[in-house]
Amino acid sequence: MKATHSTKPVSEKDIKRNWHLIDVKGKVLGRVATQIAKLLQGKGKTDYVPYLDCGDNVVVVNVQSIVVTGQKSNDKTYNHYSGYPGGLRTFSYADLMQTNPGKIIENAVSGMLPKNTFRSDRLRRLFIFKDENHTFKDKFKKS
Repeated sequence: MKATHSTKPVSEKDIKRNWHLIDVKGKVLGRVATQIAKLLQGKGKTDYVPYLDCGDNVVVVNVQSIVVTGQKSNDKTYNHYSGYPGGLRTFSYADLMQTNPGKIIENAVSGMLPKNTFRSDRLRRLFIFKDENHTFKDKFKKS
């Protein structure tokens, strides 16, 4: 007996990348990071396949006013290890928020993406801005 419908294969040239603007002012870091990771992977699309990078472009604004819950603003630390002896650098959440708040979003989203070859390509489509001003205003239609 033949099947009446089949799954159409998806090729790389069929992928259409949309643009999403996310304002994170007053939102919780982990909740927003999961939404961003889902958009970067393309999991919400009907033509999602795990063997292709089907994700969209994401522009994040107002990063300097993101919120963390509980005591994370005092206790959370970020580690970077160069690979050399004595090369461990530790930054607190408060320090990173003062110097580079975009790095906080980037680390959270990077940790939620699959650890495979598409990870760096997906992170390249993540654009983070400290405040409302961003360079991709022409990508979003005014309605």
